[in-house]
Amino acid sequence: MSEENTANTNIEETDKPVKTTPKKAKKKAEPQDDFLTNFNWHQYQEGIDELDDKQITEFEKLVEKNFVDTSDDNIIEGEVIHLTDKDIIIDINAKSEGVISKNEFRYNPDLKVGDKVEVIVDIREDKAGQLVLSHRKARVIKAWERVNEAHDKGDIVQGFVKCRTKGGMIVDVFGIEAFLPGSQIDVKPIRDYDQYTNKNMDFKVVKINHEFKNVVVSHKALIEADIEEQKKGIISQLEKGQVLEGTVKNMTSYGVFVDLGGVDGLVHITDLSWSRINHPSEILDLDQTIKVVILDFDDDKSKIQLGLKQLTQHPWDKLGDDVKEGSKVTGKVVVIADYGAFIEIDEGIEGLVHVSEMSWSTHLRSAQDFVNVGDKIEAIVLNLDRESRKMSLGMKQLSEDPWTDITKKFPIGSKHTGSVRNFTNFGVFIELEEGIDGLIYISDLSWTKKIKHPSEFLSIEDKIEVVILDLDVEGRKLSLGHKQTKPNPWDVYEKDFALDTVHKSEISQIIDKGAIISFNDDISAFCPTRHLDKEDGSKLTQGESAEFKVIEFSKEFKRVVVSHMQTHNDSSTEEVVEEKVKEKKSKKKDEE
Repeated sequence: MSEENTANTNIEETDKPVKTTPKKAKKKAEPQDDFLTNFNWHQYQEGIDELDDKQITEFEKLVEKNFVDTSDDNIIEGEVIHLTDKDIIIDINAKSEGVISKNEFRYNPDLKVGDKVEVIVDIREDKAGQLVLSHRKARVIKAWERVNEAHDKGDIVQGFVKCRTKGGMIVDVFGIEAFLPGSQIDVKPIRDYDQYTNKNMDFKVVKINHEFKNVVVSHKALIEADIEEQKKGIISQLEKGQVLEGTVKNMTSYGVFVDLGGVDGLVHITDLSWSRINHPSEILDLDQTIKVVILDFDDDKSKIQLGLKQLTQHPWDKLGDDVKEGSKVTGKVVVIADYGAFIEIDEGIEGLVHVSEMSWSTHLRSAQDFVNVGDKIEAIVLNLDRESRKMSLGMKQLSEDPWTDITKKFPIGSKHTGSVRNFTNFGVFIELEEGIDGLIYISDLSWTKKIKHPSEFLSIEDKIEVVILDLDVEGRKLSLGHKQTKPNPWDVYEKDFALDTVHKSEISQIIDKGAIISFNDDISAFCPTRHLDKEDGSKLTQGESAEFKVIEFSKEFKRVVVSHMQTHNDSSTEEVVEEKVKEKKSKKKDEE
């Protein structure tokens, strides 16, 4: 159908008469052309009256006011209009009502029709064409806005402590799980975290990690400001010697920290009690209220030194006149050192027993050989200085001095049995009885053996027979001998190994300038290299057995010289004398 015919038809439908023009008068139909040109096709197609721009603007404002735009993620306030067993119907002034799972309102079991709730459009249209809303997501978005605002402004927020976790607590703040470090719960160390669970507390948001959605809160930060003000007031009034009341806040091995009401001070372990203690817990408990005295503080009063024992009289000031030099006291061993032991004879009053005063023995040992910590002992006061508060004690004075009748017990020449106590390069100390030690010089250990160190001959704790060689009562010294307990074998060897006697033995060792021939366990002889010649001109070797003639014997120097050569080739006396002269010169040269 042509445009003209369509126009005519529509005009007739609108009951608006239009004059028709004969076909032959086409050229003169200008009024019809004007009508078609000016016809409002928009109004015709929409079937409504045309609206001007002002009306359209007012209409858009009205829609915006009464209907919600569900195309963005803004938080919307809706009204509960219906509740079912599983869902809640919310009116948000949209084209249709929205639905929310009832599980999202478990925290609010009292929700009812007419309540206003904040929601966000989760799904604009599900499979059933339903608008799905989310209250939980709206709460999270709103909560993050509130948390960030509280952090930026430093506002105080309230949270619910849900449970413990590693290193602190989990706190619900606006529906967000925040972390409360253990160190941020209070200004004092927390020992029982469970006391804070299931409680509402005020907090300050101290840190937000937007990347990982982590929030850290602090309760300690809220009270620090108040404490700081209190602290300034307390510090300004501090004076040395001032007595204050405080609470035991923390204990360490070196002392206790006391809270003086916002200011902490340290009581060193040595200032807790006049008596020695190993740990503050022996006399104090945590959270115990005590009185202390200010001993000292630094310029800004940030480090305060306190004292507890100073509030009581010094024990030395109460020491009775019955304690004096020579008096007997009883006490407990409290400390053992290498040089002695400290004995507490009364609370805060100690005396030192030096290790030399524990036994009459001149052989010093460790104090632990005589006493143990906790032992109760008796001692004699050797020295007492009340001004410097020092006391020297002695234990050995309670027994008789063994040197009192030493000449009767150990006369010179008498034989005894003693124990090896210790070695020196020049001899060995032998204990004859407690407090009586004697020295055996290395030369008095054996008649025959050449000993370089006494450990070659004896061992510690060995029992050995000795003879008293000398006695110095004033110097408390005993000279002992071991070899003197037996006859001198050289008296016998002087006859058995006389000059020109011949003895058979084997060479035990070849040394420089000769060889060593052992005739028995006590006596060994030296054979010069020249005298090792055999009859065929060859020389004796180690392990070879042969006869040897004694060509020199010295009882004084324990020296025996032999010759194999002279057993088969008699030399004149002059040759022997000449040989001895050469040997002496050689020996002298070696010594030089």
